[in-house]
Amino acid sequence: MRIGKIEGMLMDEAPRDPIPLYNAFHDILKKAQNGWNLSIAALATKTNLEPDQITDVLEGDFQETIVRQLAPLLRLDADKLVECAQNKWHPSEKGVSRVERLHSYWGTMGVNAYLVQDPSSQKAALFDTGADSSAIVEMIRSRELQLEALFLTHTHCDHIAALELLRQATYDFPVYVHAKEPRIKNAHTFKEDDTFTLGDLTITPLLTSGHSPGGTTFVVAGFAQPVAIVGDALFASSMGKGFVSFREALKNNREKIFTLPDNTLLCPGHGPFTTVAKEKAHNPFYPEFKRPQANTCLKNP
Repeated sequence: MRIGKIEGMLMDEAPRDPIPLYNAFHDILKKAQNGWNLSIAALATKTNLEPDQITDVLEGDFQETIVRQLAPLLRLDADKLVECAQNKWHPSEKGVSRVERLHSYWGTMGVNAYLVQDPSSQKAALFDTGADSSAIVEMIRSRELQLEALFLTHTHCDHIAALELLRQATYDFPVYVHAKEPRIKNAHTFKEDDTFTLGDLTITPLLTSGHSPGGTTFVVAGFAQPVAIVGDALFASSMGKGFVSFREALKNNREKIFTLPDNTLLCPGHGPFTTVAKEKAHNPFYPEFKRPQANTCLKNP
């Protein structure tokens, strides 16, 4: 995984999110290669490329011709993948009022937690903890919020690292995790058909497993714009590794996330905010959604 500076011309004119894309083009290629269980030797046979050429690209040496040959074999959209490699796109989303992203670092890896506040009260819910609880505690205290619950998208270490310190620093609050996830001490479990309320907000969990056994997307309704906290199911222009099942992860994303309204703000566990519409247009893992063509200007006859 490489976190690099975003450079080049952006396709969107809105101010960009300061957090860079989580995955570079070669990270996407390697995730697809591992997901479909295709060896370098198999890719070389299918493309007539030399194994060393493929290895170089998988390690980050961008060669457009080779990337375009590999993309269809890995069921990736070649145009979207090249766009990512050339740093020509960033989702440029600034989020929704009362949905606060708290960014921390697990080693060198950036990880997101989200604090969501009811628009009509001081009630709040936290989604994951990230690696550091200090900013979360400071925000809760400075805004005099009442933390009603912590919802976990999944229980990988980087998403729950600050849980115990958070418990020590704030008043007691319930922790919720999907019943299929590895158990957390003193946590309550839920199923996909359960719903939660936070003042005027409704929180609906959707099982988006594949990256983890009980990985969950939380859809928050009640804001002017729909919000979905997706954990590691989906990232801007990428997705989480299929530790449990790559096929299952792809299927759940298609059926649970990409069927949400296009303007749904997606809040990933890593990387910047994005939306359903922008992932349809720019995510290489989903070639069935076509990338929009750039506008062309016609000369006067």
